[in-house]
Amino acid sequence: MPVWRGRPLNVPRPQQRSLPTYAAPAAAFEHARDGEERPAEATVVERAIYCKGKKLENPASISETIHRLSDGLAPADRPMAWIGLAHPNARQVQQVARIFDLHPLAVEDAIVAHQRPKLERYDDTLFVVLRSASYDDATETVDFGEIHLFIGPDFVITVRHSADPELAPVRRRLEADPELLALGPEAVLYGVLDHVVDGYAPVLQGLENDIDEIEAQVFESDPSVSRRIYELSQEVMELQRAVKPLQRILDALDKGGEKYGTDPELQRSLRDVADHATSVAERVDGFRQSLADILTLNATLVAQTQNEEMKRLAEVANNQADEVKKASSWAAILFTPTVVAGIYGMNFEKMPELSWWFGYPFALFLMFAVSTTMWLVFRRKGWL
Repeated sequence: MPVWRGRPLNVPRPQQRSLPTYAAPAAAFEHARDGEERPAEATVVERAIYCKGKKLENPASISETIHRLSDGLAPADRPMAWIGLAHPNARQVQQVARIFDLHPLAVEDAIVAHQRPKLERYDDTLFVVLRSASYDDATETVDFGEIHLFIGPDFVITVRHSADPELAPVRRRLEADPELLALGPEAVLYGVLDHVVDGYAPVLQGLENDIDEIEAQVFESDPSVSRRIYELSQEVMELQRAVKPLQRILDALDKGGEKYGTDPELQRSLRDVADHATSVAERVDGFRQSLADILTLNATLVAQTQNEEMKRLAEVANNQADEVKKASSWAAILFTPTVVAGIYGMNFEKMPELSWWFGYPFALFLMFAVSTTMWLVFRRKGWL
């Protein structure tokens, strides 16, 4: 029975090496239902064997891959396998885990997905979770992806639960640089980390443009700007949650480099990625602070606009009140002669002063005197 990494290999070797592969095109990703009896091969988008930085072959199956790794070769000639899975279900991940003897806790995280970026070591296998980001110009939104990596002494298994990040560019880059790829699985981890961190650059540029547009909207008193500030703040917070843990991951890799014999040149490359990640994290922090300041400024401008509007409405109300006072004052003044005339216009035979010779002049004088008195009173109060 063949032996791989010190344990008996219970995976049967396929009889035919030319079995058809199940690799699907990148655009045809489809979530597999847990109840489907599809093999893990159905989710493999790429599998390859490398040795000394050069691709040896594309095995027909995962079983063939593990048997290729178990061939009795000298340590210097020992190959490395790189298997990529896209949208596997729980059963398919567990199939691969049994073949490569992956730790159950790491497998559980890979199945559940939606994990925060992290790095954990299980014996001689690293489990790494990364979150990528891409900017959609059409909708001016940030889309996030997730990738899980199992990094062993002679294998790399990548598990993607989203279309992004696309790892084909990483494969092409590493295959074009045999010296780097010859450094083994850690070189693949570096390539993926570098690819993910470089992918943040267009996102930062897009967010910066959005913030500039929001600043213009704020000073233009655009009523929809508050909602856009909130939505953009949520995207920046999500990006911050994706980027900040990268610093701890890269710091842990740097500290463990000497202990686990990482190539010095690869360590320098990882430190360069760490510098870029730190720069990205600082810019994201700056974006979040800028959005908080813009939100405060927008609230101040909205409050100022509301105060000015209330002041204008109060002035209008005061002017209307003045007009009402004037109209009411003149109505009262004109109402007084009407009362006097109404009283003296009643047709009663026995009514005081009906036969008085001075009755009519007195009535006119009374009307004029009362009206004048009321006019002086209203004038003094400022109603007229």
